[in-house]
Amino acid sequence: MPERDRAPQPGPPELTGPVEVVGAGLLGTSIGLACRRAGLEVLLTDTSTENVRTASGLGAGRPRTDADRPALVVVAVPPDHLGAVIEAALDATEGTDAVVTDVGSVKGVPLAAVADHPGVARYVGSHPMAGSERSGPLAGSAALFDGRPWAITPHAGSDPAAVETVEALVRLAGGVPVWLTPAEHDRAVARTSHLPHLLSALVAGRLADGPENHLALSGQGVRDVTRVAAGDPRLYGQIVSANADAVVALLDEVRAELDRVREAVGRGDRTALEEVLEHGVAGTRAIPAKHGGPARPMASVWVSVPDHPGELARLLADAVASEVNIEDIRIDHDPGRPTGLVELLVEEARAAHLLNSLESRGWTTHR
Repeated sequence: MPERDRAPQPGPPELTGPVEVVGAGLLGTSIGLACRRAGLEVLLTDTSTENVRTASGLGAGRPRTDADRPALVVVAVPPDHLGAVIEAALDATEGTDAVVTDVGSVKGVPLAAVADHPGVARYVGSHPMAGSERSGPLAGSAALFDGRPWAITPHAGSDPAAVETVEALVRLAGGVPVWLTPAEHDRAVARTSHLPHLLSALVAGRLADGPENHLALSGQGVRDVTRVAAGDPRLYGQIVSANADAVVALLDEVRAELDRVREAVGRGDRTALEEVLEHGVAGTRAIPAKHGGPARPMASVWVSVPDHPGELARLLADAVASEVNIEDIRIDHDPGRPTGLVELLVEEARAAHLLNSLESRGWTTHR
């Protein structure tokens, strides 16, 4: 049949609720807020009554009662407890069509924990690629998932209707569905999240006992590399341990590359060293750009900004007036002067225009 004659494919069914959220932390509260934004009834469960009280006060839902019958249960608990809580949710909804999903960082381990459960067809794993260094219900936001990738990881026995329900949740919360098997997901997050976190922690660890005069030279580069190392060690310990096989395979690759780098530096082999560095540049270019599009050449525009109220807002207003889209912004505070150095990341082809425009408005730039 010609493409133009095909009937439009229906999207996932509308999510009607009630939605139960088990675990009223950052992710759970944010999911509750997103569902309430869409007008759904949300039921909150947590071992911490304080978390439930706080999330309820923020408008993320109300405490669940024994009489409630959720249509969807979203498990948002730490990795060590996922399997047991998913199993409990399947038990509690036995004899109904209620769907159970989770938003944990690893998918293989919780699936294995419930693989023999008679209600496993109603379980579909998922994982929003959104979060914060902050934790707890007070860090929650209805907009946390807007435009963010959200993996949906059906297993071989998943009921298609359950998969559609999870997709409906993702879209309702503003996420962008990404379809993966549980095993593919765990290999993907090992590469894009778990390994980078470990390497960031190793670099940050070299700073912990560094001499003060060494640390005085810290710039934005080391802050960028070590930012994610500030995450909760107990939480990330659970996450990495649950994905051990995939992480160890990548650590073996990095160890081999590190040996190669050490040997190249030690013998002064500039060619071998530059090959490793060029491979790193290629990796940065492989990261998708915003909206999942192909990476585009970018350039940094550096501007000195006085450390006074309103100066950063004035800079951004002048950048807007220059009709250049700012893709990202970073601030490097100068400990020796009452100024900061602001890095504006823009498309390479627009960098010169932005420099000229800002300079014409009195800003000091660094070419």
